[in-house]
Amino acid sequence: MKRKYTIILLWTSLGTTLFFFLFFNERKDLYTFMMTLLLSTMYSFVLGFGNGFINEYLNKKFPWSEATRTRAILSIISIIIGNFILVYFCNFMNYVVIQKTATIEVFFSNKYGLTNWFMINIALLITTFLHAKGFMEELKKNSRKEVVEQKLIAKSANAQFESLKNQLDPHFLFNSLNVLSSLIDENPRQAQKFTASMSKIYRYVLEQKDKELVTVEDEMEFAKTYCDLLKTRFEDSVDFTFEVHKDDYRRYVVPLSLQLLLENCIKHNFATSSKPLVIRIFSDGDTLCIENNLQVREQIKESSGIGLANIVQRYSLLTKRNVFIEKSEDYFKVKLPMLSAKPQVSSAQPDDDSEAYQKARKRMKEIKSFYSNLISYCIIIPFLIFINLYTSRGYHWFWYPALGWGVGLAFRAFKIFGIGESWQEKKIREIMNQQNNKNNEKL
Repeated sequence: MKRKYTIILLWTSLGTTLFFFLFFNERKDLYTFMMTLLLSTMYSFVLGFGNGFINEYLNKKFPWSEATRTRAILSIISIIIGNFILVYFCNFMNYVVIQKTATIEVFFSNKYGLTNWFMINIALLITTFLHAKGFMEELKKNSRKEVVEQKLIAKSANAQFESLKNQLDPHFLFNSLNVLSSLIDENPRQAQKFTASMSKIYRYVLEQKDKELVTVEDEMEFAKTYCDLLKTRFEDSVDFTFEVHKDDYRRYVVPLSLQLLLENCIKHNFATSSKPLVIRIFSDGDTLCIENNLQVREQIKESSGIGLANIVQRYSLLTKRNVFIEKSEDYFKVKLPMLSAKPQVSSAQPDDDSEAYQKARKRMKEIKSFYSNLISYCIIIPFLIFINLYTSRGYHWFWYPALGWGVGLAFRAFKIFGIGESWQEKKIREIMNQQNNKNNEKL
């Protein structure tokens, strides 16, 4: 136990001693004060250290954040059993051993039943409050930790996205300069024309590389310009076909994705006038496809795979939909998802208005309300029992509010820590995952 906890128990013992000595003892002498101090210290430390040990043990074995439902059930059971044993021990030491006002037989008879029952409920009240306080402190700590983790995840995703986008600039420049160096020797006039066209294309690269998504229309216009550039170099060795529906022009794809895929087609396949490389760009459902006939050239140096990997990673940061790659003996095809909405990478950051945050706040309020009701139950029901037994022992009417209120609390606990909404949410997630799997299979 911590030193702070021991000091709190000492102050509690002193406060309880002064309260009982001043208001419930007729004799005001040193012996009475010391006896009251001894009994108060015994009750405070036995109940305090006993419940503290139970709480620490449960914190190690069943933390609130990892096993909330199990911990809640075990806390209730351990509080009831633990306080029943501790209170009976303290009362036994008080009345039988220290004050010697009762024998063992009398102590376990009905005469001390009300006293023991009342003390157990007082102990339950205090212990329930301490367990609820511990739960709320751990919940706040975990909430702050989760917010920090989500912010770090969001920053990491943004940094990763920026790193991926920054790969495009040098990659495009390197490949364009390679094409230009080849044209200078083969055809200087075409090299000059290529340089002018490359400046226009490079302007587009600079404008779009900082964007997360661009419209299919913009990407198609850029791809056509880039294909004209390739046509300048390869002439009849390469043919391009565009068959994208006009309705798909307002959808979104990652910028420069077509340019990277066109580069891959040229890089990995040979093209001659007798065996031209045919590249086809078309829309298929909600995907934008780029397909070429397979004429694999021998690679002296193994490909780094930066182009296709870049596209796949950028899509993974923006959507759950996948980039599909198909390869056969005759053709190679890449399917890019066309998005109807424009997601933001920064949306991974936690927000006070987010749906998840609102659900967490609602659940926190429900749990706080439950513990408030439980504490009220532990205060009011023992008081009603005392009033009932004190005024009329023959008719035990206290059972009606105790059972009615208790059943309500049980149902509330079952809803919060049992199947309730958590079961519904799990079922909804399961159905949604099944539906997503079906959609992916169709694609």
